[in-house]
Amino acid sequence: MLLPRPTRLNRQDGYFVLDGTTGLHAPDSVADLVRELLTPATGLPLPAAAEPGPGVLSFQMGTEPGLGAEGYRLTVGRVGVRAIAATADGLRWAAQTVRQLLPDEVYATGPVRGVDWRLPAVEVVDLPAYAWRGSLLDVARWCHPLPFLYRYVDLLALHKLNTLHLHLTDDQGWRFEVHGHPRLAEVGGFRSESPAGHARDGRGDGVRHGGWYRQADLRDLVAYAARRGVRIMPEIDLPGHAQAAIAAYPDLGNDPRRRLSVGTTWGISTHVLNLEPATLDKVRAIFDEVVDVFPFEYVHVGGDEVPTEEWAASPAATAHARRLGLSRMAQLQGWWTGQLAAHLAGHGRRIAVWDELLDRGAPAGATIFAWRGTDRIAAARTAGLPVVAAPYTHTYFDWAEADGPDEPLAIAGVLPLDTVYGFQPGPVLGVQGQLWSEYLPSSQRVEWRAFPRLAALAEVGWSGPTVVDDAGVVPAPALAEFRARLAVHLRRLDQLGVSYRPLER
Repeated sequence: MLLPRPTRLNRQDGYFVLDGTTGLHAPDSVADLVRELLTPATGLPLPAAAEPGPGVLSFQMGTEPGLGAEGYRLTVGRVGVRAIAATADGLRWAAQTVRQLLPDEVYATGPVRGVDWRLPAVEVVDLPAYAWRGSLLDVARWCHPLPFLYRYVDLLALHKLNTLHLHLTDDQGWRFEVHGHPRLAEVGGFRSESPAGHARDGRGDGVRHGGWYRQADLRDLVAYAARRGVRIMPEIDLPGHAQAAIAAYPDLGNDPRRRLSVGTTWGISTHVLNLEPATLDKVRAIFDEVVDVFPFEYVHVGGDEVPTEEWAASPAATAHARRLGLSRMAQLQGWWTGQLAAHLAGHGRRIAVWDELLDRGAPAGATIFAWRGTDRIAAARTAGLPVVAAPYTHTYFDWAEADGPDEPLAIAGVLPLDTVYGFQPGPVLGVQGQLWSEYLPSSQRVEWRAFPRLAALAEVGWSGPTVVDDAGVVPAPALAEFRARLAVHLRRLDQLGVSYRPLER
């Protein structure tokens, strides 16, 4: 049972069995991936084959009408396997499907003996409903270890999710190494403590936390992800959520005489960047280094939850607003973002922003990440801007899934699995699940909150939304069919040791 559900699947009689003689014919990058996916558990060498034919797994680039940039056609016969796609990405998704068709033990991290590695004979035609299928991982609140980022990339690729949105900076931590401004990581990367319990309890744990990622390590991660069809979008959140940056360089703030510490509580800091030319120059230099590490065409510049109190109290900021002819201080945020958009355009990059910019002057061509509700998706479309659907009502997986006494601490809730599966994004660029990490201090907890809800969103993104009734509810038969496939899919996550939330009956 495949997940996400393929566009079309026809089961036929018979099987193809992989053994020590099975060859592999594919472009080098795809062949390397197929071996990485299959060889550890099967122990099969899958030697290179000169051409497709009997006894060969074949992955070929070619023209196939209607498959688009990521679609593929996969044929498993009794004597061989053939996948065809217009791009290497399509072949990579075909490889993930081949892996799902094999026994669950193929997901084991070491050799498994006594398994008949057979593929059922099938004809699969498959292509995604949405071009953007992503997951945000917040590493600013908690600096999750680099090996986990690799593991998370693998989990995204397994679900045919093609974008990792790395939230690298916030009030409570700066995780991106900036050679030209090293204090951002060396000072901004560490806080003296974190909240103990819920933020509203007002207690600290007294434990220093911090760290950052070296640019060289992030480049390696980007390359690893690209080999799996996953692109990585960095987010440097500005001009708000910037207390860690101001703690490192007080001249970035609106009162350089004031010495701030890196944030130790969750929530929205009132401290924002000032509007001085020197600050803009410093930020431009930061983004020069960001785009050198992350080649993806999109850079997320944040723009959410930007208080304007400091600007309103600053004679320099109010004078700047008058010069620009702005009627509201909040519009300074649009000006700020426009400066970054122009600079990044010089690098050939496009900006992504949170949906607050719709009300504060989103630059032309900005891609809106609509998070404050499904109405923000419609607002972005009305504004004529591309939109990624990321509303908290359906995609905030840091929220509790249930309200029982055994539910771990969460920022809010409840967001059940069935609600995620019933999401109706409409005509958008794509969908994205959010894992804000205030209450996700460990890699295990990230996985537990992500799955199985992220698997449900992956199906929405790849297979398209399921049909709902007039009340917006997924009909019972459709939900039962999905849950049956999901139960099988969770056995694959078992083999990988993923800490997922068990399905509720």
